[in-house]
This record gives sequence, structure tokens and C-alpha cells, in this order.
Amino acid sequence: MQAMSTVFRSRFAVTARAALALAFSAALGACSVAPVPEPPVDAPEAWRHNGALGPAPDFHGWWHAFGDAELDRLAERALAENLSLQQAAWRVRAARALADRSSTALKPDLAAHTFAEPAPDSSASYFQAGFDAKWEFGFFGRGQSNARVAAADVGLAEVDADAARVTVVAEVVRAYVEMRAAERRLDLMAQLAETSRRKHTLVATRERLRLASASDTDGSAAELASAEAALAEPRVAIERNRAELAVLLGQSRPIAITGAASPSLGTFALDTAPADLVRTRPEIRKAELEILKAAGELGIAHADLYPRLALGGSLTTAWRIVGHTQLANADSTVAIGPLIDIPIFDWGARRAVVDARDAALQAAVVGYRKAVLEGVAEVETDLATLAGARERVDALARAAAALERAEGSAATLRRVGLADDVDRAAARSAALRAELDAADAENARNLAFIALYKSLGGAPLPSAEPSR
Repeated sequence: MQAMSTVFRSRFAVTARAALALAFSAALGACSVAPVPEPPVDAPEAWRHNGALGPAPDFHGWWHAFGDAELDRLAERALAENLSLQQAAWRVRAARALADRSSTALKPDLAAHTFAEPAPDSSASYFQAGFDAKWEFGFFGRGQSNARVAAADVGLAEVDADAARVTVVAEVVRAYVEMRAAERRLDLMAQLAETSRRKHTLVATRERLRLASASDTDGSAAELASAEAALAEPRVAIERNRAELAVLLGQSRPIAITGAASPSLGTFALDTAPADLVRTRPEIRKAELEILKAAGELGIAHADLYPRLALGGSLTTAWRIVGHTQLANADSTVAIGPLIDIPIFDWGARRAVVDARDAALQAAVVGYRKAVLEGVAEVETDLATLAGARERVDALARAAAALERAEGSAATLRRVGLADDVDRAAARSAALRAELDAADAENARNLAFIALYKSLGGAPLPSAEPSR
């Protein structure tokens, strides 16, 4: 076997002095990575529509404000069993795996190869095997920019998982609250239908005794038919929300739900400042990560304007299989040296990419400010809606109480003979309708509370790792 020979090769013939000078300039360029811009947080110091209503609920367990143990159980089950959350968790895991792969791009790379090749004059055939090694240096900010892009991709996947948790929890609470509200409406409507039925019987008796006209009977019959028709809506709502809860909990059929009382929203106050949205609202966190990713892509495009430097080497051994040449049966070759890739004729195209990436970064900065403004506006709207719903609940509660007193007065008049059962039934119907309006207002207030905490990004943030 012949003695091993060392061969130095590179894409361009450069002297050792030129290579050292180029490496030194590259090392200086590595320190010139532009910082990630930090846009100002365009948020007011306080909320305009936040009243001091009482102690604030736990921000990451806001549904506990309803004081419903069954709701707490369903929310915890959804966080553990929801299929969208499991899907998001696997996507986070995939993003982290790709980030790990990206972090190895600027580390030494070693690969093995084998291939067969004939001699140029076809006088022999050789089987070759060996190793190729390459270590690219992350000069001119390439390494840090790659790290920024990888970190942003992982962060975006994690934010998507957080946003999915916010949505799932809010949907579970909404479906449960609406189901309980529909059950309450069904109970009140059933009482109203029974009262209308009793009233229609009394009016029909009055007609037979010639104490009422046929039009009075027709009116009571229409009232009864309307009350009975209204029973369909809450029944459908109950089944729809039960089906939605089953899907949210990853079940194929409606789940068993214990208890029957409607959740009651206690007093609360929003103690989160507008500027805190940057730490809780997924849309704002996502916009912040878009800035990081755009800055990383700009850094990579900027690094592409300069030479790419690497240290490469190879070890190849060839065995003669057939033929006759002056070479021995086996011969090995070692090659080691710098690898230099210098852009020349496509520099203008690379400069255009830099300009495009810079524009994308500026767009991401504007997008962040837009996300903050939109988040603040959405929360302010939800706070105003919640305040209006609270006022409506108070007003309708007073109306229901007044009509309940009127029903009691009608019962008293009936006992002393100054009114009949028709008058009492009419008073009872009016009281039930007022109670229905009050229940609907309470449900609207509950839904406004849910919308508020969804817009705030309020949800627990457990580990996004999928279960094995």
C-alpha cells in the first residue's frame, strides 16, 4: 500500500495569509448582529370600564368565580382529554425537534460514503469508501440568526398551544353555562305553559257560562300554543350544548353531568393592567415572536451577503476490483482545508432578499403594535358589555321582584273574593315571564364574563408535552 498523501483543496485558491485575513474579518462580522427591535406597548394605564366590584378571581382559574364544582371538573377534564390540545402538544414537540436539528447546523458534520467508479481510461474499476467532514462557522451573525428563527418557531408552536387552551376552556365554560341556562329556561317555560293551560281552561269555562267571549278563549288558546311551542328551543339548546361538551372532552357520546343548579357569578374586579396583556394574550405574544423570527431571517439574509467559511476534510480509500493499472490494490487519500463560498454574480439578488426581510421585520413591528391595540380594544368592549349586562340583571331582578309581589297580591284578592283564578293565572304568567327575562340577562352576563377572560387570554398553562 502506498503511503497516505495529504491534499489541500478549496473552491478558490487562496494563500494562507489571505485565508487568515478573511477569517479575522469574519470573526469581527460575527459581533455585528442587529438587536431585535422592541416596539413600545401602546396601552393605557388603566381600564375605562372596570369597576371595583370585589376580589378578583384567580386569573388562570377564572371559571372558579362561578362556584360550580361540576364546571371545575369539566374544565380539568377538557385540559387533560381535549383532542385539539393533544394535537397542539404534538406540534410543540415537533417544533422542538426541528429546533434541535437547526441547532446542529453549525456543528461539525461527519458522513460516510461508498461508491464504485471506473478509471478514466476504463482499464480498471475501483470501489471507494471514506468519510467526509465539514464544520461551517456561523460568522456574520448566521449562528445567532439561526438560533432566533428556531426559538421563534418553537415559541409560535407553544403560543398556539396556549391559545388552544384558552379557547377550549372558554368553550367548555360557555357550553356548560348555556346548558344550565337552557335547563332553567325549560323549567320556567314548562311552568308558564302549565299556567297558560290552566288559564285557558278557566277562560273556556267562563265562555260556557257566558262570562267571556269567544275571542277571549281564542286569545288564551293562542297564548297556550305559544308557550308550548317555546319549549322546543331550550330542549334543543340542552342537547346541543351536551354534544359540544362531549366533543370538547374527546368523547363520542354525551357525557353524564351531575347537579342541576345554574352557576352563579360572584363579585369580581379586574386587577390586570392593560400593559399586562403582553404577558397573557396569545395574539400579542405571537406577534412578539413574529418580530423575533423576522429579525432572525433578516440576519440570515444579511449573512448571505458575505462569504460562508467552513473547515472541511475527507478520507477516501479505493480498492481495485478489476483491471490492470500501475496503482496498488488499495490507496488512501486525505484532504483537509478551508472551504470558502463567496457570492459574486448573485450579490444583487441577495441584496434584494435583505431588503425584503427588512421590510418584513418592519411589518412585524407594526403588527405587534396592532395586536396590542386590538387586544386593549377587545377587552375594553368586553368590559363595557359586562357592565351593561350587570345593569340589566339588576333592573330585571327588580322587575321580577315587583311582579312576584303583584302575584302575591292577586292571590290575596282571590282569597277575599275580589279576584278570580283567571286574574291570578295572569299575574303568575307575568311573574314567570319576568323571571325568564331575568334568567336570560343573568346568562348574558355570564357569557360576557367568559368573553372577557377569553380576550384576556386567561387559561391555565400546563406543560405542552403530550402523554406517551
